[in-house]
Amino acid sequence: MKRISSRYTFLLKRVFPVLWFGFLAIFVLLLFVAPETPPLLDLAAPALMAVVGYVLMKKLLWDLADEVLDGGDFLVVKYRGMEESIPLANIMNVNATTLVNPPRITLRLDVPGRFGNEASFSPLRSFSLSPFARNTIADDLIVRVDQARSRRAAQKR
Repeated sequence: MKRISSRYTFLLKRVFPVLWFGFLAIFVLLLFVAPETPPLLDLAAPALMAVVGYVLMKKLLWDLADEVLDGGDFLVVKYRGMEESIPLANIMNVNATTLVNPPRITLRLDVPGRFGNEASFSPLRSFSLSPFARNTIADDLIVRVDQARSRRAAQKR
């Protein structure tokens, strides 16, 4: 099986939030260690950064699968120590984001699985100077999912 998810997912999901909130905590501690009492306005900026950081990480990072492997006519999705095999024929839609960092592919499923009716992951990136370049993994998945669904529909007739 070939890995199609980014190897940096662990850093994005686990290390980056610790650095983000750790930096904010140190900043707030330094404000209190300073000889004068910090004004309320000085605490507003780190509080706002913490709220915005939490919302963005919840929306863009924490729901990403830890690893996705391509098995030909199925995908193996690993998330929090659990794994699920998703047949390509069970995928209703493949959505690839553009101009979002990290890039993400969201698979919407016909029949909800262990992780719900969607599975999102950050795909491997190929080098491109164009910010509007299409993701080759998403394009390949779209074609293969369509073929698998067509085969399944033909078998039902």
